[in-house]
Amino acid sequence: MDPARYPAECVTLQGRNEGHPEPPAGPMGVQYTSLNIPQEPPKDYVIWSIFNFFHCNPCCLGLAALAFSIKARDRKVAGDVMGGRHYGSTARCLNIWASVLLVAFFLILIIAYGVVAQRVGRAYGFHNNNYQGYGML
Repeated sequence: MDPARYPAECVTLQGRNEGHPEPPAGPMGVQYTSLNIPQEPPKDYVIWSIFNFFHCNPCCLGLAALAFSIKARDRKVAGDVMGGRHYGSTARCLNIWASVLLVAFFLILIIAYGVVAQRVGRAYGFHNNNYQGYGML
């Protein structure tokens, strides 16, 4: 109910009728408000896909992500918002997997380099167990 049209003392509550046997007379229309929310265009992740294609392309995921990104951009330009979102979502997933695999590869590479350097140092006797401090021989 519209509070401007019906004062608080005239509005009946459910199950209670305090002195007013019937609701006030007048038009009882229901008002609807439509709200137009503009949809944002689908994201195509082309820049991320190009980076993954040129710099980290494990299992050709960067190439697949680039292909889906271009398809998403084509669908967006053609006006197919749902198709653009679908291809953009696939491109995003492929880019995430390519980035995760690249980070995992570099972490394994750094750990392996440290382990190999330590073993080579021990094998050739580059460590000194009798080290007393800087400047002392």
